[in-house]
Amino acid sequence: MINISESASDKIKELLASEESTKLFLRLGVKAGGCSGFSYGMGFDDDQKSDDKEFIIHGLKVVVDEDSAKYLYGVQIDFEDKGMGGGFTINNPNAVASCGCGSSFKPADYEGTPEPCDDKVEA
Repeated sequence: MINISESASDKIKELLASEESTKLFLRLGVKAGGCSGFSYGMGFDDDQKSDDKEFIIHGLKVVVDEDSAKYLYGVQIDFEDKGMGGGFTINNPNAVASCGCGSSFKPADYEGTPEPCDDKVEA
């Protein structure tokens, strides 16, 4: 299960409302890369695959690809509005290590070589 706070859900819904398409949903995922092994992906999509996992959280459709689901099980997403220091935060119980920039993590079963951290977070 993925946990999204009401404040994060409200912000995502606000962002979705500003988009032109009404068919968009939130897609969460992970990909190999980043200074700890994996980096998070979070964005809007309108292309759902047959093996995607679908959740409805606070009335928000959230889709996760099958490969990412095991790394995102139990993840908590929050949003804090603090001016320049605010934004979305991800607390992942599957991470045994994370980078100082907060955009990547290392799961227990990862044996790859992480990339150097440059503290830049892609939006």
